[in-house]
Amino acid sequence: MNKGKLYIVATPIGNLGDMTYRAVEVLAAVDTILSEDTRETDKVLRHFNLEKKQISYRDQNHVRIMPAILELLDAGKDLALVSDSGTPLISDPGFNLVRELASKEYEIVSVPGASSVVAALSVSGLPTDRFTFLGFLPKSGAAQKNLLNTYGKLESTLIIFESPFRIIKLLEEVETTLGNRKVCVLNDLTKMHEKLIRGTVSEILSKKHEIKPKGEYILLIAKEGF
Repeated sequence: MNKGKLYIVATPIGNLGDMTYRAVEVLAAVDTILSEDTRETDKVLRHFNLEKKQISYRDQNHVRIMPAILELLDAGKDLALVSDSGTPLISDPGFNLVRELASKEYEIVSVPGASSVVAALSVSGLPTDRFTFLGFLPKSGAAQKNLLNTYGKLESTLIIFESPFRIIKLLEEVETTLGNRKVCVLNDLTKMHEKLIRGTVSEILSKKHEIKPKGEYILLIAKEGF
């Protein structure tokens, strides 16, 4: 019997209209969906009139869930991995799963689609020829400063995810550590109330009343001298 495949399926980052035809077809065809949050996946499935068995998959339950995943694949069942939104593994669960299955030579198939990293970069107005994705920075001030110092020397646009409750503090740290660079702050990209603010760090901080403590934030930082 042929072993099943694992499909890494990108889902929309906000607007369900951004789901690809292929992603819907794959989710309809697989036996089981591995979901970071089954409640979020339910919203996607309902929108596209799909009913599918789900298994909650997170980094924290990887070891416990892995035997069931291998059993399904060995039985020839195809699986899909989805995160809460966007492309799985990008600051979301899945790396351990893909690494282990790759080491065992199971077939892993990418079903590309929405990515908040690329979407943010494309509208930022900052250089796109080189970029470095840092995900969520450590909460510790010293660790944050060290990372910003290290990566701030690169000839590259930096892309950072941040909580709505810490975005102002991060901007202040960027100004202290890297100076008054040009930045772009995005909130709830592709959603109804999405917001984008461009300017220098000091200009953004002068408008901090516009930065609401809700939703998800992406901060892009230009290279020095841009």
